Amino acid sequence: MRLALILLAADLFYLALIWPDWKTVAAGPVPKSNFIREYEERRAGDRSMPRLQWQAVPLARIPRHVVRAVILAEDARFYQHSGFDLVAFKEAMNYNLNEGRFAFGASTISQQTVKNVFLSSARNPLRKWHELILTWGMEQHLTKRRILELYLNVAEFGPGVYGVQAAARAYWGRDVSTLSLDQAVELAASLPSPARHNPATRTPQFEKRARKIYGRLLRYPGEAADIVSRELAPPVEDEPAGVRSAEPAERMPPDTI
Repeated sequence: MRLALILLAADLFYLALIWPDWKTVAAGPVPKSNFIREYEERRAGDRSMPRLQWQAVPLARIPRHVVRAVILAEDARFYQHSGFDLVAFKEAMNYNLNEGRFAFGASTISQQTVKNVFLSSARNPLRKWHELILTWGMEQHLTKRRILELYLNVAEFGPGVYGVQAAARAYWGRDVSTLSLDQAVELAASLPSPARHNPATRTPQFEKRARKIYGRLLRYPGEAADIVSRELAPPVEDEPAGVRSAEPAERMPPDTI
């Protein structure tokens, strides 16, 4: 019991040390993620690895169909939950039990953002615990708009390719603002396993996932797109773009992305 209390105190002390300055995270430039730093360190010891490609861009420069494709692919209830999707977690557990193996996860965009920006690529219960605590903190202080901006700028889209701008340059030689719907779908299809399945490798798994995402996008035309437009509208001028308002934002209805 005493040892458990000591370990708990040590972990709380560690969390206090790594606890972000949320005001800076909300309003400052997109930070270089820990995953990007890890990649730089690995490449320093192995120059055969692809060079790092990363350039942050504001959310306003990213087409809305890119945002919609990523949300549908990674976290369809992003605007409904507060960092944790219990429905998706239950679905994932049922699927994994039926498959007899861990084949499907349920991390939200918020959780993935925390993992990428603040934590390491290590896979262990302690890191997962830190991810949950930091996700709670981020959702209390940052708007959904800012969380999306962070995620889209630090997510991995291929070996050494981080963020949608670098991905647009690497795969199509163009600015992210000019990406077509098909290219947006291909970016979203890369996210689960970007090192293996991406627009350059075009594996069968990648093609299958891209078709699935494209089909889902076609199921949500018209008014659903207007809802995303409202969510991504420029913030009120007297309120910092990334800071959460005291009043809760309107949540997106189920499956209307």
